[in-house]
Amino acid sequence: MRQRLLEEEKKSSFLIRRMIDIKRFIVFLFSAALVLAAVLVLAFLYLRSQPLPASSVLQSSQIFDANGTLISSLETGRNQQAISLDKISPYLIKATLDIEDHRFYEHPGIDPKGLLRAVVTDVRHLSMEQGASTITQQLARNLYLSHERTWTRKVKEAIYAIQLELQYSKNQILERYLNQIYFGHSAYGVEAAAQMFYGKHASDLSLAEATLMAGVPKGPKYYSPYLNMVNAKSRQKNVLDAMVRYGDITRQQADEAYAEDVPIIPEESSKQQAAAPYFRDYVRQIVTEKLQISEPVYDSGGLKIYTTLDLSAQKIAEDEVTKQLGTSDGLQAALIALDPRTGYIKAMVGGKNYADNQFNRVFAESRQPGSSFKPIVYLSALSENVSPLKTYMDEPTNFPYDDGKKTYTPNNYGNEYSYEMMDMRKAISLSSNIYAVHTLMDVGPEKVIDTARRLGITSHLDPLPSLALGTYPVSPYEMAAAFASIANQGVRVEPTAVLRIEDSRGHVIYRAHPESHRAAEPAQAYVLTSLMESIFEEGGTGYRVSSLLKRTVAGKTGTTDSDAWMVGFTPELATAVWVGYDRGRTITPVEAHKAAPIFAGFTERTLADLPPEPFEIPEGVVTVYVDPVSGKLAGSGCSESKLEAFIAGTEPTEYCSDGSGRPPSPQGGAQSGHSNWWEDLKRWWNE
Repeated sequence: MRQRLLEEEKKSSFLIRRMIDIKRFIVFLFSAALVLAAVLVLAFLYLRSQPLPASSVLQSSQIFDANGTLISSLETGRNQQAISLDKISPYLIKATLDIEDHRFYEHPGIDPKGLLRAVVTDVRHLSMEQGASTITQQLARNLYLSHERTWTRKVKEAIYAIQLELQYSKNQILERYLNQIYFGHSAYGVEAAAQMFYGKHASDLSLAEATLMAGVPKGPKYYSPYLNMVNAKSRQKNVLDAMVRYGDITRQQADEAYAEDVPIIPEESSKQQAAAPYFRDYVRQIVTEKLQISEPVYDSGGLKIYTTLDLSAQKIAEDEVTKQLGTSDGLQAALIALDPRTGYIKAMVGGKNYADNQFNRVFAESRQPGSSFKPIVYLSALSENVSPLKTYMDEPTNFPYDDGKKTYTPNNYGNEYSYEMMDMRKAISLSSNIYAVHTLMDVGPEKVIDTARRLGITSHLDPLPSLALGTYPVSPYEMAAAFASIANQGVRVEPTAVLRIEDSRGHVIYRAHPESHRAAEPAQAYVLTSLMESIFEEGGTGYRVSSLLKRTVAGKTGTTDSDAWMVGFTPELATAVWVGYDRGRTITPVEAHKAAPIFAGFTERTLADLPPEPFEIPEGVVTVYVDPVSGKLAGSGCSESKLEAFIAGTEPTEYCSDGSGRPPSPQGGAQSGHSNWWEDLKRWWNE
């Protein structure tokens, strides 16, 4: 009995101690809650009492040319019109809330659920993968912070978001947000965007219009209906699905809105009358996509963007295109010019009239270069030590390939053949298709593709016989860069448009460091350059513009049913010109002859203040007089001679002779290392 009483007493004592512990724990929790509540109240009172930082001051970003001349001030095209919340379509308000922040009216500026989900994702990927930004946070970021993806910025963003919630009502925050979000094309806020896309007020937007527009701010360069309607419609579907999910519309309404054909008015931009509009668009693309600077900062962050463009050369390029194309219905042109030594883009014309069409044909990847591609074939041959005196019969020829299973039968232009043995210089001058295919088949198509890749051509190429005739599309940008590499003695320098960028405080935030590599040996590039000079000689495909050129120029013409090309260079300038129609329309012979005059006029006018410079002869080149008939060294038994350049070791060693055994005449002898300086001087003077 006593034992039982002792056990009951122990149990009672244990329960009493447990109750005391629980009571203490509850008191502790209550005290901690009171302290936490007090801290939070004090923190909120403190944040409420603190003024928000000054909103980011919008400053016009500026673009300068290579000489420091202002090309344009970007904020001149800024479009922003503030309106009250009651003047915004309810569809647009609901669409924005549902796709951006459906718990907007429930959270205190930050969404704990979304924040926790984002933190888990970020920790998993060890990076800032998830934003989880509420509308209030987005507003805080846009007003007071940069768009860098760092934890420090996220913490500040959250603090400023809470301050906004403490100092403004939900409707005030939402109204301010809708009036400043960026829709691309220099349009800020829903009213400016509604006017831009639909030509109507934000209050009048239908469900289809509102949901298409609400998807744009997620990524204006991806979801703008001007730039990619497929992406815009895909994003619209996401917005409509969110509105169905949160009960704002029915599935039937969503399907009908998605199926509706929403008319978009043509884009109107103040850039249309600005200098170098196609180049400006290219700079925007480089800065926002490659350098990852946001479009709002690009437009209004006070940046100073220093470029490689030469405004005087740009004006000449635009003048020459206009002069040759005039009022031709639908005929278009593109021109891009580079400094071969630096890769700097000096001029860029993407079309006849930017106001009518903003598509930049300099980067069109649907145009066949035709015979302008042939120098790449010949550079491949020279790299294999093929002599420029290598001859093939110029006659209709069948070329078997694919282990003899197939046959390719090219034709010369106009079905004209000399039915004579032809060397490389004459083949380039006359643009012989037969010779080009012979060369490609002997060297190997794979070798030619490899050469093209080293020169910077990235477009799709197949190792087929037709490759020699430029049947695979290549952009003018790629062609200009490839020829610039040849002009630069085989060194390819990455084409560059932006030299440096300074922020609003003058700090350099980007500086260009163009990469370069050797694409061909100097001797190979020089010999090819010498051969390409021949197109401007009598009988050559560029002879009709030779009277316009007062300096040494190397180049190659190219013509297809739909395209006309002239690509060439001097030591200081490499230029590609394309002329044609945008869609499947053939060009006439008269229209095809417009590319060469654009090239010649641009080259001469741009370099008018510079004295003519010959191409520098590098080490490893031997120039000798040869007999054009026999291909041997010119001797006393030869009726004529011509000066030809060779890669050392590939020059001929036998003399043309009448059989008398007499030594060659002084004018026609081989020159070891370099040609006689007096003969070279006379040749340069005559040219």
